[in-house]
Amino acid sequence: MKRLNQKSGYFLFFLLFLNICSVSAQTTKEEIFETPEKTGSVYYAYPSDEIVAQTPVPKGYEPFYISHYGRHGSRYLISDQDYKWVLDLLEEAYKKDALTPLGIDAYNRLSKVWIEAEGHGGDLSPLGVRQQRGIAERMYKSFPQVFTDNVKMSARSTIIIRCVLSMDAFSERLKEFNPTLDIERESSNKYMKYMNFHTEEALSFRAKDGGIWREEYRKFEESHTNPQRLVSSLFSDNTFITKRVNPFSFMWALYWIASDMQNMETDISFYDLFEKQELFDLWQCVNYRHYVCDATSAQNGGIMMGNAKPLLRNILDSANEVINSEGKGATFRFGHDGNLMPLAALLHLQDCYASVSEPSEFYKAWSDFKIVPMAGNAQIIFFKKKNSDDILVKFLLHEKETLIPPVKSDILPYYHWKDVEAFYLSLLDLDTK
Repeated sequence: MKRLNQKSGYFLFFLLFLNICSVSAQTTKEEIFETPEKTGSVYYAYPSDEIVAQTPVPKGYEPFYISHYGRHGSRYLISDQDYKWVLDLLEEAYKKDALTPLGIDAYNRLSKVWIEAEGHGGDLSPLGVRQQRGIAERMYKSFPQVFTDNVKMSARSTIIIRCVLSMDAFSERLKEFNPTLDIERESSNKYMKYMNFHTEEALSFRAKDGGIWREEYRKFEESHTNPQRLVSSLFSDNTFITKRVNPFSFMWALYWIASDMQNMETDISFYDLFEKQELFDLWQCVNYRHYVCDATSAQNGGIMMGNAKPLLRNILDSANEVINSEGKGATFRFGHDGNLMPLAALLHLQDCYASVSEPSEFYKAWSDFKIVPMAGNAQIIFFKKKNSDDILVKFLLHEKETLIPPVKSDILPYYHWKDVEAFYLSLLDLDTK
């Protein structure tokens, strides 16, 4: 019987391993074609429907601390003008009888979208609030031992209002479950040195007049942006197109509008205006830029992980402060996609730090929508048991268990904190060697 139970244990572990690996498996064109919303890149709405049950905690261990970094929730496009200039162009074409029936339909749709979007450029959307509340609620219910009466917790956000409101929505939901929680909230330039840090080397690499990657990217973008069919399907007057329409800019603007519909309250969609291959090609360009400018493409030599080193130092220091106090608590941080991408890479979360050099292969190795959807988050959950100094941790990416392959463990997806901490300290120490 013992032998049978042992085999059963191995089988269950194998199923767990397959489940964790399948969560972030290599992206395929078929996956993108099946779910066009994923071509929205960083506008992909939080995939809460993909959350699965978590692995039971090793016997005797209880959670006592949570370290969290989350991107703000769903938002509108950064500027009102991102909607308005397209709407104005379509309105002008409509008045000049230069739209096809499909173009008129698109114009009417965008007119309705504008009613909601006007004045909200860059703002957190109602969906963004619901996302943060949902993440907080699931955290509370998954790890109730952390959220006992009068526990002191820290919440920090960047100084951008959508991050502040995300922090408040998250914190308020926790306090609705337990009003005695002491969640100190603050948004200040004081914390930007680790909440939203960028090295001079990274800034120089990304600058418009710098970066050895730009010319190759320009050619890639040019070959993957083919607006003729789209423009011809919406505008009926070639003279109007010649005089008033920049096909390249128009296609990209409409792509971003289409991408953001999933983050608004409307049920209007623009995806029917695009062919699936067109969306796939445009997304590859966006994914390319993120991979090179914020993650671990071989083209940047790994320098972008340096942007997350002050944040990792804060994660380690904050955790050890709670561990040394022998208490419990949580540290919540709210920032941006440009912070979470290098952090996920530096943490070495599975499938978040691959380094390849061929642009056509980028999306297979690294996909932005899997790492930084709206409200995307990385969590480290800490566990301990009585009469033991052995602290365990597990990692969640968007509330799904994930692995850190460089660190070995005999209890996956759990790790011994001493091994994890040693690995991360070695990464930070590289700067001084």
